[in-house]
Amino acid sequence: MFVLILLVALSLPKCLMGQRGVAPRDLWCVAKNNAADQALQEAINWACGQGGANCGPIQQGGACYDSNDIQRTASWAFNDYYLKNGLTDDACYFSNTAALTSLNPSFDKCKFPSSLSVNNGSIYASTGTIQMGPDNADLSSSNRAGGTWFLPLFTSYLFVVFSWLIHWH
Repeated sequence: MFVLILLVALSLPKCLMGQRGVAPRDLWCVAKNNAADQALQEAINWACGQGGANCGPIQQGGACYDSNDIQRTASWAFNDYYLKNGLTDDACYFSNTAALTSLNPSFDKCKFPSSLSVNNGSIYASTGTIQMGPDNADLSSSNRAGGTWFLPLFTSYLFVVFSWLIHWH
């Protein structure tokens, strides 16, 4: 049994493992759907002002501009601030008007960068526009981690079957 566990552990790609041995995943900081519009507007004003978020994409003419949806507007500002400020729970609070989600809030031509797009404090594709290339591909509907489990599990299965056959025959 120890050998089986060891085989599975050694066959996991190191790039899939994040801090504390947990596979990393995309996260976004978005406005809570039950937050009051007034509170969201105040949080947007702070994030885009003193907070230093890049709010160009939510200005008129920007890819993420939507004057009729304060949730989307706030979500862009909150997410940009979150990505630039350490990806901590505190960086996604905004007086309890924001929360982390694994559901991609991107819409139309407005592409929200995720927590996995941050590298050494730099954010890739934070312009709110579509960018082509594998680093910016929308993988929200794929399950890359699921495919990487097949080989270790299949190998483990074969090991158990052969061990059983050798032991009982």
